[in-house]
This record gives sequence, structure tokens and C-alpha cells, in this order.
Amino acid sequence: MLKQARTLLSSRSLCDQSHSLFQGKVKASTLRGFASWSDSSAPPGRGFSDDAKPSGGGRVFAPYAIFKGKAALTVAPVLPVFAKIDSGNVCIERRGTVMMTFMPAIGQRKYDWAKKQMFALSATEVGSVISMGSKDSSEFFHDPSMKSSNSGQVTKSLSIKPYEDSKSQDGKGGYYFSLSVQNKILKTNHYLVVPVTIAEFAVMKTAFSFALPYIMGWDRLIVQGENAPQSFSTHPKTDPLQLASEWDR
Repeated sequence: MLKQARTLLSSRSLCDQSHSLFQGKVKASTLRGFASWSDSSAPPGRGFSDDAKPSGGGRVFAPYAIFKGKAALTVAPVLPVFAKIDSGNVCIERRGTVMMTFMPAIGQRKYDWAKKQMFALSATEVGSVISMGSKDSSEFFHDPSMKSSNSGQVTKSLSIKPYEDSKSQDGKGGYYFSLSVQNKILKTNHYLVVPVTIAEFAVMKTAFSFALPYIMGWDRLIVQGENAPQSFSTHPKTDPLQLASEWDR
């Protein structure tokens, strides 16, 4: 029977908890669960204590993390990148995604961030996950060199499959999130599996539904129509660090 680790709860903050859970140096550019912050994006002080308010240009980190015995999984949206074209209009230069990051366990409640593997879900793939029923499965395959001479050199495969109630710690079943990364150039093959409970999957689906319009860039379209008919200048600029994708490792 698969033994699942309980969700890690303590009196420490999530930031402090993450620092101790992830072994190795964690670069800010790899933590994608954040939203750009500026004085105009929200009323001063809303949601922050006096000593926790981000300074100008600061970022708020908010990944949804699932810690289990053999691996951990974090999920966070990556906003699209926009660029101005010759006409002066703005269009999407790089589409947004929902980034899934898998990390292998190297001890009790310790995970190796340096050996993380990432998988970026497109808007359509996010929709596939949202539409999954209790008995449904989904599989996604990524190859950055597809339809070229280098096709198949580096591939990633994400599988989401339900598991039986008898294998669940709470008796309610759940889903196996399995990521396979094969690199024929480096001759490496990584395989990580994280069991996700029904409750955790419900949180993910709800968060995915909320994030979907944002990774599509539709929030900026609405801002343009309601508050900024001539430009996108009132919306916080997309952080350059969000340019990173699952292939930038």
C-alpha cells in the first residue's frame, strides 16, 4: 500500500517551511508562484501586515504545494508576456502557463530543489485537467523539437490517473501525478510520482479555473476595455523572470 505523508503543518510561515524543505540554493527566478505587486494594484496594506508589505517592485510568492513521502509537487501560474508591435498595439509574445514543479525527496520532509523537473500546462491542457471526472485520466506529451530533425531528443510526459480508494490514506481515493523526463542527449531518465488526494485535486481544479483567464491574457483585455481604452499602461508590467519556461533549466 502506498504510504502518503501527511500535509506539513506547523506554526512556521510557509516561506520558512519552504526554506527548510527545499535543499540547495533556490533562485528567485525558479519560484514562479508569484504575482507582480505595485502600489496601484491594490489598496495600501490590504492583505499584508506592516512588516510584510512588499517594497516597490517586490513579488508575492504563492505556489500551491503538495508534500508526499517520495516527492513533492508545486503548482503556480506563469503570466503571459506582452510586446508592442509597429502599430502601437500590444499582443502576446509568449503565452502563459500553469507550471508544475516536481521535486524528489532526499529525506524525511526534505526535497531536492536542484533536481526539480518542470512541466508547463497550456491553456487547453489546463482545461483538460479542469474537466476531469473522478474516473478520468489525462496524459500530456511535450517535445520542444517536435517536427524537426531533433525530435525525440528531449521529451516530457505527464500522466494523471485515478487510484483506488483502498490505496488512499483517507479512504476517498485520488490521483497519481506522474512525470517522466527523458533526455537522450545527456542519457538521463527521470520519473517522479506524487499521489494527490481528492481534496488536493479539488483545490487545484478551482485554482486552475481562476488562473485560466490570466494565463490567456484576458485580464489585460478587460482592463483595456474598462479602464485604459488606449493602452495597457495602468496594468503592472510583466516581470522579466516569468520568461522562464519548463525548458529553461
